[in-house]
Amino acid sequence: MAVGGVLFDIDGVLVTSWQAIPGAAESLRVLADNQIARTYLTNTTTRTRTQIAALLTDAGMDVTADEVITAAVLTAGYVRDRYPGARCFLVNSGQIGEDMPGIDLVYAGEVGDAVPETPDVVLLGGAGPEYSHVTLSRVYDWMARGVPVVAMHRSTSWNTAEGLRIDTGMYLIGMEETSGRKATAVGKPAPEGFLASASRLGVDPEEMYMVGDDLNNDVLAAQVVGMTGVLVRTGKFRQDTLDRWAADEYAMQPNHVIDSVADLPELLGL
Repeated sequence: MAVGGVLFDIDGVLVTSWQAIPGAAESLRVLADNQIARTYLTNTTTRTRTQIAALLTDAGMDVTADEVITAAVLTAGYVRDRYPGARCFLVNSGQIGEDMPGIDLVYAGEVGDAVPETPDVVLLGGAGPEYSHVTLSRVYDWMARGVPVVAMHRSTSWNTAEGLRIDTGMYLIGMEETSGRKATAVGKPAPEGFLASASRLGVDPEEMYMVGDDLNNDVLAAQVVGMTGVLVRTGKFRQDTLDRWAADEYAMQPNHVIDSVADLPELLGL
């Protein structure tokens, strides 16, 4: 199959704690030398796409902000479409308003101990210190009363140089179970980001490879929309997870599994 483009997850695939994974920069250079288009889809919400591109560039990778699609960008589009003019209460670790133009945002950290006015929509970004007991209690109360909750992603963890950290999905599981209400998730594994990535490159999903370290949120979700999935054994990858999945004869399996992104050029025959 001709390679129309490659979609990369970032954290755990190209970098860990913003330090380059060995071979990542060289793999991107090989793709560029072969004129293979690249784009990047991330659930990272601690930084804007401009900051992400700068950090990747500092790590030796030539990436521009317009090549990066973040969960915040996708969420802003969703809110503008479904809840135009909504007052949104945002719980997120990081200032990302730059990626959400036109959205009326109040950050949880700006409220402090004051009781905020009930918002039209609650937005949940990436987890961090902002996910305090008081803030999560407020979100749960609003959710139970029917205020729509839009999560930028359902990731349950991410990998750091110091080990795994729990993420937004871990909190959502409990709040949805006890409230009896479901949040809408916009980032991976929802199909919108994958389709937006293909659209940005002007190619059909069937012509794209998706490289990720998360079996379900990255690789299998990409395969559902027609992309070829490539799972790397770096980042949050765990062999026991893959082994359990592989034992299910009825489960969709990743198209390819490689040790790291450094092996991607060989897989693509470059």
